[in-house]
Amino acid sequence: MKNKIVVLFLACSVFSFGQNKQVKKNQKIKTKTEFINDLLSKMTLEEKIGQLNLPTSGDITTGQANSSNVAKNIEEGKVGGLFNIKSADKIREVQKIAVEKSRLKIPLLFGMDVIHGYETTFPIPLGLSCTWDMGLIERSAQIAAQEATADGINWTFSPMVDISRDPRWGRVSEGGGEDPYLGSQIAKAMVKGYQQNDLSKENTLMACVKHFALYGAPDGGRDYNTVDMSRIKMYNDYFPPYKAAVDAGVGSVMASFNEVDGIPATGNKWLMTDVLRKQWGFKGFVVTDYTGIPEMMAHGMGDLQTVTALALNAGIEMDMVGEGFLTTLKKSLAENKVTLEQIDNATRLILEAKYDLGLFHDPYKYCDLKRAKTEVYTASNRAEARKIAAQSLVLLKNNNQLLPLKKSSTVAVIGPLADAKENMAGTWSVATKMDKSISLIAGIKEVVGNNSKVLYAKGSNLDYDAAFEERATMFGKTLHRDNRTKEELTAEAIKVANQADVIIAALGESAEMSGESSSRTNLEIPQAQKDLLQELVKTGKPVVLVLFTGRPLVLVQENETVPTILNAWFAGSEAGYAIADVLYGNENPSGKLTTTFPRSVGQVPIYYNQKNTGRPLMNKEGKFEKFRSNYIDERNEPLYPFGYGLSYTTFEYSNLKISSDMMNFDGKLKVTVDVANTGNYDGKEIVQLYIRDLVGSVTRPLKELKSFQKIALKKGEKQTLSFDITVEDLKFYNSDLQFVAEPGQFEVFVGENSAAEKKISFELVK
Repeated sequence: MKNKIVVLFLACSVFSFGQNKQVKKNQKIKTKTEFINDLLSKMTLEEKIGQLNLPTSGDITTGQANSSNVAKNIEEGKVGGLFNIKSADKIREVQKIAVEKSRLKIPLLFGMDVIHGYETTFPIPLGLSCTWDMGLIERSAQIAAQEATADGINWTFSPMVDISRDPRWGRVSEGGGEDPYLGSQIAKAMVKGYQQNDLSKENTLMACVKHFALYGAPDGGRDYNTVDMSRIKMYNDYFPPYKAAVDAGVGSVMASFNEVDGIPATGNKWLMTDVLRKQWGFKGFVVTDYTGIPEMMAHGMGDLQTVTALALNAGIEMDMVGEGFLTTLKKSLAENKVTLEQIDNATRLILEAKYDLGLFHDPYKYCDLKRAKTEVYTASNRAEARKIAAQSLVLLKNNNQLLPLKKSSTVAVIGPLADAKENMAGTWSVATKMDKSISLIAGIKEVVGNNSKVLYAKGSNLDYDAAFEERATMFGKTLHRDNRTKEELTAEAIKVANQADVIIAALGESAEMSGESSSRTNLEIPQAQKDLLQELVKTGKPVVLVLFTGRPLVLVQENETVPTILNAWFAGSEAGYAIADVLYGNENPSGKLTTTFPRSVGQVPIYYNQKNTGRPLMNKEGKFEKFRSNYIDERNEPLYPFGYGLSYTTFEYSNLKISSDMMNFDGKLKVTVDVANTGNYDGKEIVQLYIRDLVGSVTRPLKELKSFQKIALKKGEKQTLSFDITVEDLKFYNSDLQFVAEPGQFEVFVGENSAAEKKISFELVK
């Protein structure tokens, strides 16, 4: 695609973009390489360095762009792109400065954190991953790209594909969970959704995979903290989703804040050059995270000039906000600490991205006000968001088939998150129209119509601590704290509950209790809400806990006392509708967990594909055994395993078969299994296949997800599913970091979650 794009080279002034779109007779058409070479030859050193500078939009507002400090830098050729600026008219105004007032008239990139939708917001990425539906995930990114590009944005800082196995880390909400295989499939789907393999289209935008690398494994689960792991673990468990994004053609990569092997990722040449470029063949550009370069000073890597040179030498091309490139590279070049070739290469990569996006042909390509008015937050986009959100919900418990509810029943919707539309989109929803998001109670009222009486009481605040609640409801996501006493709030809730047939308790985290800089040491629902929930249970009324969360929580008490738990995550702008659709059976829940839910915070980090020990726990009842690998005060197994999720119907697995008990390196095996819908509802099931390598040159996990299929089955229907196994499914990185498969015995497990016990065996032979 990149080699096919051509631009018009105007003989009188190649850089008078947007002023004359008519092709002149005998006008020369240049290839991308010729165009970029010609442009580089005309650039001063200061202009080259300027292309590497990515400031935030700062003081730019519509109508004032020309008088802002950022605008002055743009005129002087000191800016390569901007981020955090929204709306086509405002972006057009700023782009006009670049292409009409700067010397070389080079257009700008415009980036934004379009993480899980634009104004139409989808579930948080962790919720989206629980659909296990790559088509839906790709479609969500495609809609996000359509809306963002219609409003002037051409670059998104997404997808975040960091593997995380520690729910204390708040940014687990932004990723695809704990598994490298599933995370890789999601990474590919997101990149394809944003870029559609053609950045020249007006409705696609450049993706930026982040955070490279290992950002999801900080010590103590504390954001920005030190990461320390072996390279064999990097390659087998944490690198695969990044590589999958690169293989899918992602246009840019963002460096992570943490260190890797004792060197911050932003200055780590092994990571950015040896792995990313030489091993994986990445051709795009690398941008730092926010102030990533100057933050290396706090890591102890030197002064600003030193860490800036370190970043360029490592393979960083664009400096987000730090301005280290802008202020020190010229001096470092004079002192031979960096080379002109490095600066030229970085500049070239930025210019190539702009070329691929079609900005040299039409710098105002993404500033069509008609598109902005007709393609953003449309009814059709919101309808798709509602459908996708419903499939992200995970039914954790449903005793006595309490759900789905009858639309004729009287319900009491109680809890601080029942009428909290500002929180429905979750964290990193910067373009969401929070005032138009659908709260749970609004969604229920719409779905049941006049058939049911819907009562409401807040019941409690988010937490007893007002200061904590303020920290957890930043960026306009207030819960409108109620100043009544605990007793007054509880009394009102019980009065309302006693008038209902069913209680819907809307509890959990607020949107900003997870996300960046939202690490937690306590993974339980805040105590104020736990106290409310137990009072509701005491009424004797059936209770449905609708759980809002951006991470796995510890729910042992809730699991023991509440009959039904529906994990709603933060389901996006249409959350209330989607949750109500599931509660009342318009949609049968089909989501399955992509992260393990612990029984105690003391179990974390916790994940399904652990390795065995020399002293594994032998019993399956969780009983303590001395001199075995277990806790003295808690069971080993999680509360809910990876891949877990219930349905209103039931599924039965049978007739697991394999085509042969031996396979050579050039061969292929076929695994088949029958899955039947044995319940009373049509439903969807996510059939999961895991493999265990029983003997290896290095220790291997107990199970590894290698394939899955999401199927729809009518009530009473049975389907035979087929999975192919090749040698590629058996490969791993050994102690020499060679990607190999080794002969030996393997076990294959197929079932409804990672605890699947149905298994068959085969041997890989040379």
